[in-house]
Amino acid sequence: MNVNGRPVSVPRTSAPLLQVLRNDLRLNGPKYGCGMGQCGACTVHVDGVATRSCVVPTSGVAGRLITTLEGLGSRDAWHPVQAAFEDAQAAQCGYCLNGMVMQAVALLLRESAPTPQLVKAELSGNLCRCGTHVEILKAVELAVIRMASLQTVSEE
Repeated sequence: MNVNGRPVSVPRTSAPLLQVLRNDLRLNGPKYGCGMGQCGACTVHVDGVATRSCVVPTSGVAGRLITTLEGLGSRDAWHPVQAAFEDAQAAQCGYCLNGMVMQAVALLLRESAPTPQLVKAELSGNLCRCGTHVEILKAVELAVIRMASLQTVSEE
């Protein structure tokens, strides 16, 4: 499989993708939350689609493109969604942050100008126990604006 732009081989193909990402590849963006694919903390992109990595066997993603939080941007150049989450102060404990960011990026890859209702619906499957829902929604709104301005600049 290809993880964050790098081809990787892993021997434990029956293990959940989350376990291989965290334990074998040392990628700590995806978190173990519920282990049943219901909380969203483990969300990664598989070929650009938000996917709960705790319930996907590694064998099921052979030959596919996996992107984790670490693969969205770099320390020097964050993805606009990551930067918006920081600027909107959309994290308290940070446990849900990986899933919220990855879900938001997947949405914005499909829909460049989502309605607030669509954003809420898209993020509704990601649990946040700290109560930063308002800030998270503001972060996605800010990311939409920033990504639209980047698109405008690239078109000029």
